[in-house]
Amino acid sequence: MTRDPAISGLQVYVVGGAVRDALLKLEAGDQDWVVVGASPEEMVKRGFIPVGGDFPVFLHPVTKEEYALARTERKSGRGYKGFTFYTGTDVTLEEDLARRDLTVNAIARSMSGELFDPVGGVQDVKERVLRHVGPAFEEDPVRILRLARFTARFTDFTIAPETLELCRKMVLLGEVDALVPERVWQELSRGLMCARPSRMMDVLVNCGASARVMPVWVDSPQVREAVDRAAQTGLLLSSRFALLCLATPDAQALAKQLRAPTECADMARLLPGVLKLANESSLTAEQVLSLFEQCDAIRKPERLIELLRAANVLRDVPVERWRHWLDAVLCIDAGAAARSAPSPQQIKSVVRAVRLEALKVVKDCPVDRHA
Repeated sequence: MTRDPAISGLQVYVVGGAVRDALLKLEAGDQDWVVVGASPEEMVKRGFIPVGGDFPVFLHPVTKEEYALARTERKSGRGYKGFTFYTGTDVTLEEDLARRDLTVNAIARSMSGELFDPVGGVQDVKERVLRHVGPAFEEDPVRILRLARFTARFTDFTIAPETLELCRKMVLLGEVDALVPERVWQELSRGLMCARPSRMMDVLVNCGASARVMPVWVDSPQVREAVDRAAQTGLLLSSRFALLCLATPDAQALAKQLRAPTECADMARLLPGVLKLANESSLTAEQVLSLFEQCDAIRKPERLIELLRAANVLRDVPVERWRHWLDAVLCIDAGAAARSAPSPQQIKSVVRAVRLEALKVVKDCPVDRHA
């Protein structure tokens, strides 16, 4: 191994998810590094670029990977921002690992490959258990969201009973009430993109957090099955969010509550209308064109296809047939149709009439009913 002058002589360890995933034989992602016994001044002298806000984090001068100084933290206020940090050169690796959320995330590996596991994380990886490191877990409500997300990602892991009970206690104490919508959405959206999103929802419901962080959301067995099927079929985040809103009477209120992106809110708003018509066998050309207009499919054709794929999670939808109909409308030369209008006031109606006629021609043509 080539010696790296930037870290030569430093006590440097890979920590957290990279170590956990290596033990699980999963594909390696970004590595998080912790440096023990160094000061900010020494890091800068070695060419590291300081980027940390609340506590010292540095970018490696060549690889640009993040290196954080070992730290301890103490609760100084309510919620997930109420912490003060200490990053003195006397902070040990064990102290740094002890502040982490779950035992499986509190394992370190030295540059030589030696594992440091002061809280039993390796055993919990083997037994597929998500367990909190210690009492400090309850000081940060984001950890409930992360725990729920991990269950959606690691589908063969279970949560230690005492950890789930601690989450319930945190909810009762009002800790989760301090979470801002942006932070909730960050974790929720990541969980929706995992292998089994329903497991995340199960944790949030069981500990009472969902009622606090997204009170307008309505749970149902159909919703849970739908988000899992969406994950299996590789649907976009916007589609998965729309399916999450299936049983919620006011999906727009939920999107607003979570500060969800516009494309997610739009999909949630449009999906019910698509579901009403998507698998009907006796639609008129007028109904088809009206749905295209409702979904702004002329300008955003791929969004309509994605809506149909989301609808197909719930019922048999002939996506290719709808694509054929949409192509027929998109092939219309709207400019030529507009020029044929008797007056500017009639352009819109003339273009629509031409599109409607094109649909009538192709709508009854046999097309494979493949979704």
